[in-house]
Amino acid sequence: MVKNSPFSARPAAALFLPLSLLAVPAFAQPGVKEDSVILQPDKVKDDAPVVETAAEANLPSWSKQNAEALLVSIEGVGAEGLFPKDYSPDALAAAIMSGDQARLDKTATDTFLLLATHLRDGRTPNAARKQWFMVDSDGDSEPLLSLLAAALGAGTVSETLATLDPVHPDFAALKASLKKAKTPADANAIRVNMERWRWMPRALGERYVVSNVPEYLTRVVHGGTIIATHKAVVGKSATPTPQLNPMATGIIVNPTWTLPRSIINEGIGATIARNPGSARAQGYTWTGSGKTLSVVQKAGPGNALGVMKMEMLNPHAIYLHDTPSKGAFAAAVRAFSHGCIRTERALHFSGLMAVMFAGKSPEEFGEAIASGETTRFGFDNPFPVYVAYWTVVPDGKGGVKKLADIYGRDAPVVASFAKPGRPTATIIAPTPPAVVPTVTTTARVTTPGTSGIY
Repeated sequence: MVKNSPFSARPAAALFLPLSLLAVPAFAQPGVKEDSVILQPDKVKDDAPVVETAAEANLPSWSKQNAEALLVSIEGVGAEGLFPKDYSPDALAAAIMSGDQARLDKTATDTFLLLATHLRDGRTPNAARKQWFMVDSDGDSEPLLSLLAAALGAGTVSETLATLDPVHPDFAALKASLKKAKTPADANAIRVNMERWRWMPRALGERYVVSNVPEYLTRVVHGGTIIATHKAVVGKSATPTPQLNPMATGIIVNPTWTLPRSIINEGIGATIARNPGSARAQGYTWTGSGKTLSVVQKAGPGNALGVMKMEMLNPHAIYLHDTPSKGAFAAAVRAFSHGCIRTERALHFSGLMAVMFAGKSPEEFGEAIASGETTRFGFDNPFPVYVAYWTVVPDGKGGVKKLADIYGRDAPVVASFAKPGRPTATIIAPTPPAVVPTVTTTARVTTPGTSGIY
C-alpha cells in the first residue's frame, strides 16, 4: 500500500466490509453486449517536421569530441532496439575526418536530430501503428533543439541521448532481455514492444490506470506502486480495442446505458417492436421508432454496464465498466467485448476510485451503491488511463514472456524494420521559408528546400 494515501488513515476493512454487505447481486445475462467501440481510421501519415532556420536554432558548432560521442552512441544503438545503419555512421565518420567544419555541422546535426527523434518518439512510421491513438507529449517536454544545444554546450551528447529512454521499469526489462534474445524473432518481438513504449509519454505520471489488452489485465498505479490488479475482458477481433490515453474524470456507479445504433439494430430494436413487455422487463426505455429509435437501459443488476463505469471521454467511446456476465473473467483468453474494457471486481475498482481519487469515504460510496441511483463521483485531479498493447512483458522472474498478439498488430511493426523509419521531428532550414503573397500574381512562387541543416 502506498504511504500517505487516503487508505493509510483507515483500516482496510472500512472500505471492503460495506462493499460486501451492499453489493448489488450479479445476475448472469448470457450474450450481454456493452457499448460498441467507434472504429476510427488509422493514422497513416507521419507528423510534418518542425522547421526552424539556422539562426533560430542558434546551435553551437560541433567539436570533434562531441561528434565522436555521437558516433559511439550510433554504434551502440542496437541495445536500444534500433539499427545503427539508419543513422549513417560511415557518413558521420567521414565528416569527422574531413576537416570541413560546415560539413561536420550539417552531418552531425541531421544525424543527432534523427536519432533523437527515434529514441524519443519511436522509429515506426504511423502507417505501421495499427489503431494507435495515444497522445505523446514528449515533443513538448523534450524539444530536440534545446536538448542538442545543451548537449553540445556541456559536452554530454551520449548522456543526453540516453535520457530519452522511457522511465518505466518495464522498458528497462525489455532492454535487458534484448541482449539475451536467442533468435531474430525473439529480438524483433522485444523491439516491437520497446517501440510501443516510445510511442507513449516517456513518464506515465504519478497515478494512472493501465489496461494491457493482450494481457487481459487492468492495473491501478499510485506513486509508482501497483495498488490493484483486475482481470479484464477486451474487444474481440471483429471489434478490437484501440490504444489511447484519455483522462479519467470520474466514476459513475449504477450507470444507465445508452445503446449505440449498431446494438439496437442487432436485436433490441426488434424486441421492442414485437415484444415491448419483454424489453421493459429487461430495463429498457425508449423513444421514437425505426431509424429514430433511441434506447436507454435503466440502472440495475441486469444493466449491461453493471454497477460502474469509468468516465473517460474519447471519440472512440471506449471506457472501463462492470458487466453482469461474470463468467467471462474465468476464461484464459478474454477477447469477447464490443471494444470496451469490462473490469472484474467492479465494486472494488469503483470503490478504490471513489475513495482514493474522488475523496469520498467508504460509507459514502457504499450508500451510493445501495441506493440504486445513478451517482457520479468526480475526481479531484483527473489522471490518464492508458489502454496499451504490449505483447512482451516482464515475467516477474527477471526475464520476459510473450503474449498472444490477439489483433495481429506486431507484424506491421516488424515489417517496418526493413524500411526507412519515421522522419526526423525537426529540420533546420538553410533560409527562412518563403512568404506566400496575399495578392494574386501570375508569377510562380517557389519554396527553398528544407532538407538538412544547410
